Amino acid sequence: MRFIFLIGGFVGFSLVTLTGVMSDRAIDLVLRDASIAALAGAILFRWFWAIFVKLLSQAVRAKRATRQAAEEAAAAAAKAAANAAQAALISSSQAALRR
Repeated sequence: MRFIFLIGGFVGFSLVTLTGVMSDRAIDLVLRDASIAALAGAILFRWFWAIFVKLLSQAVRAKRATRQAAEEAAAAAAKAAANAAQAALISSSQAALRR
């Protein structure tokens, strides 16, 4: 999280400094605006990072739930097939005994 905060501050500072220098503004105004942009950039990057981490964890949870549901469905299908085979075997053996 600290790394994202630093990157956001650096990006904000760099963009505003570059823009201010290229537009021939006074350096004291450029540095003032750049320091404000560093704070704003850091806060925005932290907010975006929190949203990204939240969405990533939701995607992982959804993927795990899908995989678990597929495993449970496969287990239920295998159990149903085993029960059907057992029922067929029992009915065929009962039919053989009746003869």
